[in-house]
Amino acid sequence: MGAFKTVLCPIDFSDTSGHAVRYARQIASRHGAQLVIQHVCAPPALPEVAFTLSTSELDRLSEETKAFAHQAGCTDLILNIAIDVGRAADETVGRAAREGIDLLAMGTHGASGFKRLVLGSVTETVLRRVQCPTVTVPPGANEPHTALPFRHILCAIDFNDWSLAALDLAATLAAPSGATVIAFHVIEWPWPDPPAPTFADLPAKQADALQEYRRYVVAQATARLRAAISTVVDERCPVTIEVAHGKPHVELVRVANQRQVELIALGVHG
Repeated sequence: MGAFKTVLCPIDFSDTSGHAVRYARQIASRHGAQLVIQHVCAPPALPEVAFTLSTSELDRLSEETKAFAHQAGCTDLILNIAIDVGRAADETVGRAAREGIDLLAMGTHGASGFKRLVLGSVTETVLRRVQCPTVTVPPGANEPHTALPFRHILCAIDFNDWSLAALDLAATLAAPSGATVIAFHVIEWPWPDPPAPTFADLPAKQADALQEYRRYVVAQATARLRAAISTVVDERCPVTIEVAHGKPHVELVRVANQRQVELIALGVHG
């Protein structure tokens, strides 16, 4: 993947989307890309009624969108303001496809009390349908002036095509600042919670066999990671390899906090 030429950032005038604009602006600036700020106006509830914006309303929304982007720090870029009418997810996916967008940046509405990430229905729908890489910015993310340029990017790899595409994206984002990509694979064992017995709790022969098998699986995963890095990254940036055992989402959060990463790259199965 080469440098980004166009970055699309949809907004809804919320603090969350303002946070995403600040990230989009930083990324676009570093890659010399054009930044497209999109606002989608929802039509009336009656689907059979054709709905278009008047010229005055279109001008008003365009100015409001531009002002919102400027307030988020986009005063040094030439912006392309896009006002669309329809369902937010549909219009974002459609514009990304029509304009050949290289990168999409969206805010997410985080939710507390859940072990899984709750993105919000619009972002979740877009992620499942859009064809370009997407950066999701949660409310708790650091401000981009402290998170960019990226120094450490964590890339989760399970060796399918989507995760290798994520590795390619991670290398592209890391290259301008020489950031390190952490190529990370988690080996998930079949037993559910609570944790499996420790080696000391097992019969000696069974413990030895299990330890040997774990070493074999780690060695295989490490070799596959090295092969993926050689093929995909091609010396664009430094890469380290890490293999862990456990639940992927738990281990990703642990390593992200431990290594103080600024970005997590994930492939989406669609």
